[in-house]
Amino acid sequence: MLYWTFVFLVVAIVAAIFGFGGLVSAAAGIAKILFFIFLILFIVSFFTGRRSKA
Repeated sequence: MLYWTFVFLVVAIVAAIFGFGGLVSAAAGIAKILFFIFLILFIVSFFTGRRSKA
């Protein structure tokens, strides 16, 4: 999922260079949403993976 975040971020940067305003905001918004989803899933998996199975 982090891969797709970087893909949309690169698309947003390239579109900004060429002056496509609407595409920039859409790609940047998708990249931001995917990053926060990744971050939430990472935190959840970090805490659930640390539980000891006694």
